Amino acid sequence: MEDWFYYLVALPIALLFLGSAVYALYWASRNGQLKEFERGAASIFDEEEPVGLETDHFPGKSPRRG
Repeated sequence: MEDWFYYLVALPIALLFLGSAVYALYWASRNGQLKEFERGAASIFDEEEPVGLETDHFPGKSPRRG
C-alpha cells in the first residue's frame, strides 16, 4: 500500500541527491578543487596552531604535548 511513497517521493529525492553529488564532483574537478590536497588541508593552520601541534582538547583534559 505504501509503494506509491517510494515511487513518487523517495525515488525522486534519491535521484536528486545523486545528481547533486555527481554535479558537485564535476564542478570540483573543473575548478581545481581536487588538486593539491596537502596544501588545502594545511590551509587551516597558522602560527597559533602549527601543523602537528595539538591544541584542541575536551573540557577537563589538558592537551597532550608531543
